[in-house]
Amino acid sequence: MTTEWEKYGFAPVNHPTASGPNPKQDLFIADDFPLPDTPLVKEVLAFAKKELDEQTFNHSNRVFVYGSALVRTHFPGWGYTECASAVETYALCCLLHDIGTAERFLATTHMSFEFKGAIVARDLILQLGGPEAEADSVCDAIIRHQDIFVKGGNITMVGQILQLATILDNVGIRANLVHPRLIETTTGKFPRKGWSEHFARVIEKELGLKPWCHTSTFEVPGWAAGVRSNFATDVRGNDVMRPFD
Repeated sequence: MTTEWEKYGFAPVNHPTASGPNPKQDLFIADDFPLPDTPLVKEVLAFAKKELDEQTFNHSNRVFVYGSALVRTHFPGWGYTECASAVETYALCCLLHDIGTAERFLATTHMSFEFKGAIVARDLILQLGGPEAEADSVCDAIIRHQDIFVKGGNITMVGQILQLATILDNVGIRANLVHPRLIETTTGKFPRKGWSEHFARVIEKELGLKPWCHTSTFEVPGWAAGVRSNFATDVRGNDVMRPFD
């Protein structure tokens, strides 16, 4: 029997990565991974579409597709696909993971965008009648979705999927874990429209507003305003996605 915490993606996983020079690439396309057709997802989708600019909204949808494909191919033992509540929770994570970068929130808080966004997401899900465990799972995943360089320890299942999918879309890391056709169809359905440059500017904007922000963990030790952002440079240098930008 699935426990309450497992239902919403709280199962602990250990930062796994498929290995080998030629990892499996199942031939999926974007339409293989539609968002769950649930009332909660529909309401959150409408909220995200209203608050996010087009590039970020499309990125959020691509992250759902890439993450869904990654977990189905490489981590079938997690039981994600068979658990409708976990799929719904991951969809909510994707739609809201960058809500803290929205114009309404980014410059109106001293908090890092991930933390502010996680609070906004949790409050929204509860206001819409979502279960507290699901709201907590989404909140936890959003807080940790840029903890890319953490070594050891565990993370929630939906948090790990979110990390893998966001870094794939933003920097191109581990793109070899998905079939090229998936990238082609996903960027066709949810166009990037210059996402690399757009997100790089968001990074630079937050660093300028909040030099203490969590994004600064991607930078050189002692990073200060005026120093070029390594993270923004890596995002602009996303060669995998350049043909689709």
